[in-house]
Amino acid sequence: MDKQTLIEKLQAMASAPSCCAELKAAVQAYLDALGTADEKVAAQNLIAEIEEDITTVDDLVPFAHSEIAVQIFGAEGAKKFAAHADELKASGAKYCDCGACAPAVEILANKDILLG
Repeated sequence: MDKQTLIEKLQAMASAPSCCAELKAAVQAYLDALGTADEKVAAQNLIAEIEEDITTVDDLVPFAHSEIAVQIFGAEGAKKFAAHADELKASGAKYCDCGACAPAVEILANKDILLG
């Protein structure tokens, strides 16, 4: 994977509805720092934020079955979400596959490119 592809994944991650404000800010700070003396520090901060925010399946399943999920997604939406989380767990997935977490997994697997 090359740096441009990673940047595209960063942008996709940040535009996902499931991406938190702190991660969006870290992505923007990194993009703003590209090509500057601050790029490496911004990359380190971004990676730390991704590592903090990425959701493991072990954290996803209880959330998907919670009352909070019902409040967010409605009863039927939460039921579907919980079934999906259970399927992920049964398949052996380690991380959530939402629009923010899926690219985050790929970004972390290639973080040396950002740090280079």
